[in-house]
Amino acid sequence: MTTKNLKLAHILLVEDNEGDILLTLDAFEESRLNTKVSVARNGQEALDFLKKRANFSDVQRPDLVLLDINIPIFNGFEVLEVIKKDESLKKIPVIMLTTSSNQKDIERAYKNHCNSYVQKPLEMDDFMNAILKIEEFWLQLTVLAQ
Repeated sequence: MTTKNLKLAHILLVEDNEGDILLTLDAFEESRLNTKVSVARNGQEALDFLKKRANFSDVQRPDLVLLDINIPIFNGFEVLEVIKKDESLKKIPVIMLTTSSNQKDIERAYKNHCNSYVQKPLEMDDFMNAILKIEEFWLQLTVLAQ
């Protein structure tokens, strides 16, 4: 598949698990797309990044957010709710990327307008494949709002 858009795709990964951060970064490194991945390790950092506060005043707005549910300070649901209620942020696709298969979590995520809910595979190869499929769909196939 050829890439339609040669623009650098910017992804905000909101994750506190160092192993998952490394796996996700490795998966994007292996991809064919020109991507930049920024990492926020808690909900406060994610919101500061998205709203360009504190140490993040000069950051580029992400094209896509990968958001874990179980993160410190503000959990993923709280971060999602803020994103989707903010006129300047709500068009950014948010993919919940989490270990939870709890139906209540899935329903709560979609109720708060997540764009997709992906359960993290436990096996490393499956995890890498899931990240590449997310990238393929959201950054190659889908036309994103500017």
